[in-house]
Amino acid sequence: MPIEGEYEPSAWGWVAKQVDVYESSGGTEGVTIQGVPCVVITMRGRRTGKVRKAGVMRVEHEGAYAAVASKGGDAHHPSWYLNLLADPDVTVQDGPVVHTLRAREVEGDEKAAWWARALDVWPAYDEYQRKTDRAIPVIVFEPPPG
Repeated sequence: MPIEGEYEPSAWGWVAKQVDVYESSGGTEGVTIQGVPCVVITMRGRRTGKVRKAGVMRVEHEGAYAAVASKGGDAHHPSWYLNLLADPDVTVQDGPVVHTLRAREVEGDEKAAWWARALDVWPAYDEYQRKTDRAIPVIVFEPPPG
């Protein structure tokens, strides 16, 4: 089910533009970030309740997706990660296909497996982890139960 409500584009201009191109083309343009495939996550903002969107690297395995909350190794978590903790129901657009999914943070061996998959897509994640003292979270998106 789509996330409905008033949409508030990202304050980061390049993110807002990426999402606009991705969605306005039906998922046929703007589908890469620095040459690497990406997906668009649509979620609800934790403070405003408005619809928020983020483009993240496409990390997919057996129909599930993952996002690495790296923020380039910044000391603080990205806003989209905090939004997902508050409301895990999302849509993930992968090219022209939109999936209704639920987010959950992974830990331990499951996190290690998804981290390895993410490194295959974007090797810089290891560098980002070295740059920060925080443990970079990995979020997995799967169909909701039932």
